[in-house]
Amino acid sequence: MSSPNAESATAGRRRQPNGTAVKTKTATVKPRVSAFAGRGAFGSWLDAGVLFVLLGLAVLGFAPSFGNDPRYLVAGLGGVLLGLVLAAAGAHWRLGLVIMVALSFVAYMLLGNPLAAPQESLLGFIPTGQSLRGLLLGIVFSWKQLLTIAAPVGSSVDVLVVPFLSALFTSVVAGTLAWRLRRPYWTMLPVLALFIVSIAFGTSEAFLPFIRGALLGIGGVAWLAYRREAAQHSTVPKNLTQGAVPNGLVSGNPAATKADRNRRLLAGAVVVLLAGGVTVAATPALTQADDRQVLRDAVIPPLDPHNLPSPLTDFRRYLDTDKDKVLFTVNGLPKDARVRLAALDDYDGIVFNVDGPSSGAFAPIGDPKALNNGDTTGANTTDLSFTVQDYSGVYIPDARVARSLQYQQANGQQSPLYLNGESDTAVKLDGVQSGDKYSVAVAFPEKVDPKQLTDVSFGNVTMPKLENVPQVISAKANDIIGDASTPIEKINALVNYFRQAGKYSTGVSPQVPSLSGHGAARITSFLSGKQIVGNDEQYAVTTALMANHLGIPARVVMGFYPDPKGAGNGANSLEIKGQDVHAWVEVNFQGFGWVPFDPTPDKDHVPNPPDPQNASSPKPQVLQPPPPPQEQAELPPDSSPEALDSDQKKTDFWAVIWQILSIIGIAAIPLVILAIPFIVIALLKRRRRKKRFSEGDPAQRVGGGWSEMLSLATDLGAAVNPKQTRRETASTLVEAFPSAQPTTTALAERADSVIFGAGQPSEQEVTRFWAIVDDSLKEMNSSVSRWHRFRARFSPRSLLSDAGVALAVRSSASTVKGATARRSGAAQQDETLQFGVQSNNSAGTAPDNQGTGHPGEGE
Repeated sequence: MSSPNAESATAGRRRQPNGTAVKTKTATVKPRVSAFAGRGAFGSWLDAGVLFVLLGLAVLGFAPSFGNDPRYLVAGLGGVLLGLVLAAAGAHWRLGLVIMVALSFVAYMLLGNPLAAPQESLLGFIPTGQSLRGLLLGIVFSWKQLLTIAAPVGSSVDVLVVPFLSALFTSVVAGTLAWRLRRPYWTMLPVLALFIVSIAFGTSEAFLPFIRGALLGIGGVAWLAYRREAAQHSTVPKNLTQGAVPNGLVSGNPAATKADRNRRLLAGAVVVLLAGGVTVAATPALTQADDRQVLRDAVIPPLDPHNLPSPLTDFRRYLDTDKDKVLFTVNGLPKDARVRLAALDDYDGIVFNVDGPSSGAFAPIGDPKALNNGDTTGANTTDLSFTVQDYSGVYIPDARVARSLQYQQANGQQSPLYLNGESDTAVKLDGVQSGDKYSVAVAFPEKVDPKQLTDVSFGNVTMPKLENVPQVISAKANDIIGDASTPIEKINALVNYFRQAGKYSTGVSPQVPSLSGHGAARITSFLSGKQIVGNDEQYAVTTALMANHLGIPARVVMGFYPDPKGAGNGANSLEIKGQDVHAWVEVNFQGFGWVPFDPTPDKDHVPNPPDPQNASSPKPQVLQPPPPPQEQAELPPDSSPEALDSDQKKTDFWAVIWQILSIIGIAAIPLVILAIPFIVIALLKRRRRKKRFSEGDPAQRVGGGWSEMLSLATDLGAAVNPKQTRRETASTLVEAFPSAQPTTTALAERADSVIFGAGQPSEQEVTRFWAIVDDSLKEMNSSVSRWHRFRARFSPRSLLSDAGVALAVRSSASTVKGATARRSGAAQQDETLQFGVQSNNSAGTAPDNQGTGHPGEGE
């Protein structure tokens, strides 16, 4: 009597066209067995625990992007846990690919509300239209959003989808591979993929690289070794007798079993130690590089500061027309603190401006409550509030280092704010308007004593190459520093020279005239006159140019602060007027960051009045004849306004096209990741068909054609029994695909006649056979819907079936080889034993019952 789980076949009847009834066999149906069968509860829970830890380590890589907000951990670890549960359910019930994708999508949309969209959900977990919309759009757009927002990116659904979705997808794949494949090595691929995603979508700051790398290497190797050991033990049949299994797997020889176990434990410990040692040695070398590149660095920043006007060009306007106007009111500004507009480090011979590549890119502010930019060593946080009055411009007055920026526009709208964390500069593209209010949490660094910089070198920062610098800068800088050798002596020499030799004048009447601007011509006349006369604009720019010529990392900072000796310094509420505008120089010192220096002389250092000139008698004016009319010059074709306008339109057109293609490329990243498994399956099937058609002798290639048809039938959902003959399988396929009856039956008969016939078939016969195979494949595809054909094309069922058959053949070959070796060893042992007994008897050994040597002594 057969077991209910055994293979069964039911008999049926089918009538031929002539009316004759023939017996056929229906498809063999096998009950679905859980993938956990044979693993045991301990092994399954151990796999889940190891995968949760390894994938959780990968989720920690998103920490620099989200700052100190723990909600990314809730989204990432929740996605890992949800993915492992889905993978376990799929492995237990043997769910197919389509069902697994559908279940994952439903789980993503339902549980994504509390995990990835708590702010948009009702009560933090009930789906709303906003949360569902964010989850759907986040599949495509959240990746770009995460890269174009300044870190920390916040906790909205627009960015939390990235750790949640990537963790969910990779954990489903990892759990499926771990519990459905006999060899778990492929499981590490999705784990490494999540590590790569967290690094690529992070920042240039690495989060615990040493600890995470060591735990990944040691934990992964130890788990794979355990799975390999468990797999080897599970292949030993329980009914084998003692001494019938090699390597001491059965306790027939306790000493051998113990030695084998110790040897394996020692080998595993050595591998784990080597993995840990390699990780320890490689991690510092991989993490100490300053130019750690991530996707965030490759994305074109949405804001180019060169397209913004330099605030330094308005310096004279503040001192002249806006001198007595209240620009804004600031509350909470500490004594001797300064309000900054922008840090300028790029010079082109005309203006000083912000350089994007060297100063860091301007990126949209993600979470205005947690900016965490800049170095805040030894700094205390102070809350400042601003109310804008007569100030206007794109640069937002703030201070360093801003920890938060809460902006409220007067019109009630919300415009994107951009932040350059390297230079502590904030921008509002539509401009700061009167009536706007905002609050800033600022970390003011402690004031640096010049004595602390005695033996300190300049910081290792990248500065842009300054262009069109006046030649007088180099000669004058070398004369000023003289014999100064240490870094602080060099910068002090420059600053003290201008503070002592320079004269201050705003250029506004009634003060001594002084030209505005800081272009190359103005700086040349500033240094070449009888007196050095100017204001903060000229002194700060000249000092910064000289410092950069000497290799000193220096930049110009423009901002506002009241008179240090005035009553307003340190007041709780302070009105900043145009006359409070200033510019100074910041120099980067190693370990101290940017240290401010003021090269502008005091306002009481007024210049000497100009020498009086002899009065001259004016001559009478004579009316001159008008000049002759001139012909209008003809412009070259390429320089005409129409040609220039056409070239500009072409440039703008291709710029727009490139921007659109860039957005499409970034949005396609998750789609490419999702398509990778399907592409791999298609390539494996193509390689398998090519191998079946071209490799082996002609008879094997004919068998490969028959196997190609069985593979398609398996992918289409037919229950194919590999133990049936070709004719029996043909009957099964006819019932599953009636339209392919003629070619299927003909293929089975022709394959049997060719494979079991005398000699090898010719190449023409192989080609004809494969032509019939192709016809049969087309007929089988035409018998199902278009969706079933598409699903079969990317179904892994036939690949997994081939892998199972190959594994079974390999195991059978190993068993037969081992049994043959054991029989040879037993026969040799019997011969040796028989020879020993005969020798003892011939030598007059005492009988066995006398205890002087029994035959079993040598066994």
